[in-house]
Amino acid sequence: MAEVVLKNISKSFGKDVAIDDLSMTIPDGAFVVLLGPTGAGKTTTLRLISGLETLDAGEIFIGGRKVNSETPAQRDVAMVFQQYSLYPHMSVRDNLAFPLRSPILKTPDDQVKKRVAEVAEILQIPHKLDNKATELSGGEMQRVSIGRALVRDPSIYLMDEPLSSLDAKLRNDLRVELKRIQASLGATMLYVTHDQIEAMTMATHVGVLHDGKLVQFGTPREIYEDPKSIYVASRLGLPRINILPADLFDAGRNSGQKIGLRPENIRQGEGKPAEVQRVEHLGDQTRLHLTLEGHAITTIATAGTDYPVGSTVKVSPRNPLFFAADGTRIS
Repeated sequence: MAEVVLKNISKSFGKDVAIDDLSMTIPDGAFVVLLGPTGAGKTTTLRLISGLETLDAGEIFIGGRKVNSETPAQRDVAMVFQQYSLYPHMSVRDNLAFPLRSPILKTPDDQVKKRVAEVAEILQIPHKLDNKATELSGGEMQRVSIGRALVRDPSIYLMDEPLSSLDAKLRNDLRVELKRIQASLGATMLYVTHDQIEAMTMATHVGVLHDGKLVQFGTPREIYEDPKSIYVASRLGLPRINILPADLFDAGRNSGQKIGLRPENIRQGEGKPAEVQRVEHLGDQTRLHLTLEGHAITTIATAGTDYPVGSTVKVSPRNPLFFAADGTRIS
């Protein structure tokens, strides 16, 4: 595995700026997640690192080696795409072995067999090795697709939303599996997603992208507890953070400022009266959807407590975040 360094990289497609002067270091052995909505520049960043796209400006270093002029094959990266990218006429065994038999690697047959068997065990599909790819379920096909990357020992694994097309349960299972695999291999991974749960549960570091710019980089906890802007604060947290006028609770605050309140940071039983609009019972918790002076608020209450629609709950802020009118954080 290797450290990957991006220095002031930029990429445009015609008049559309995909990546704008982005700098980031992916530490050796880290699981870095790039988080952002469609069009933020996540996939373009992966493609620039892999060499599938050429830089307009900047430098990329993999393991201390500048790779700007190298081909994708020379860069020693392994990429997992959103779609399965398997050879349907081949068995699972041959699909997994295919990268090792490339003209560049030329891996001996005994090592190919050993590595395929090891990866099949890691992915828990050794009983599927002789099946055709077309005979697998969606989840099994994605495991094989991930396995095609894992059989190699690259400098970095690049993963472009590999779980997004799976159902919720399978996505959850493979999320846990991927993190286990990364930790056991000590692998360096750069993982692209718009799913905040994937970012919070898998990442050692999160990079938040907005219009091709890296707006914050840190641990999931740092991003969640100490966001630099409303945009970043809204990327993590479910239910999403409540953004309200700052003077709603503090009359001394500038009316143009905003207060950010995570649902768990709204104290109940004291403060201003809010009306219950809707209640969601989720087993281990209850979500309350309130209205306070015309502003919608979502908070979390103790499971099992009864809150009739139309009733009143007093609320007040606890550990609030404050933002300027332009959305930047006020310390």
